[in-house]
Amino acid sequence: MATKKKTGLKKTAALKKKATAKKKTTSTGKKTDLIKQLAKAEKQLMVSRAKVAGLRRKVSSKTVSDYTLKDPDGKPVKLSSLFGKKDDLIIIHNMGKSCSFCTLWADGFTGFTKHLENRAGFALVSHDRPALLKEFAASRDWNYKYLSNDGSDFTKDMGFQSEKGDPWPGMSTFRKGKNGKIKRVSSAFFGPGDDFCSIWHMFDMLGNGPEGWEPKYKY
Repeated sequence: MATKKKTGLKKTAALKKKATAKKKTTSTGKKTDLIKQLAKAEKQLMVSRAKVAGLRRKVSSKTVSDYTLKDPDGKPVKLSSLFGKKDDLIIIHNMGKSCSFCTLWADGFTGFTKHLENRAGFALVSHDRPALLKEFAASRDWNYKYLSNDGSDFTKDMGFQSEKGDPWPGMSTFRKGKNGKIKRVSSAFFGPGDDFCSIWHMFDMLGNGPEGWEPKYKY
């Protein structure tokens, strides 16, 4: 009787061991499948980004005027001068001091300034008037060129201002030809989750994602 009981226990233990092994195999298989799905999705994302970049160029491309903006002291600055010695120019369309989200994006560029300026001209154009822009930019330690759109149709003509005069955030890129003519190459709007503010992608990797987080001027 004892021998039969012992044999039965062994069979039960063996079945449990087999079931556990099968469960582990199934779990491993599911994980492997998820890894493959992730790799495929990441590859598709890269392809989609390249497609979006191409479409942006087609939609945004046009020859533009040599607009006059204002530096922090209110002095006129031509768009063409912002290229410096480069053929390309990146302009950030900023809504001004009143927007904490725009400030987050603008603060983020400070770490990339030298890298950006090595490749192209780089400047931020704000909706604020020169004096306010000067004071606010200094308080944020912005280390790149910043100008005011005050009195200019630049922001509106680039599609970053509503009919009522309200500004929208984003960026435009330009290229200057040998004949001096300026062509707008591409443009994009800014917003949480876009490709131009990495903090949102970092938050996406947290357990609960951004969880309603919003930027502040001070923490």
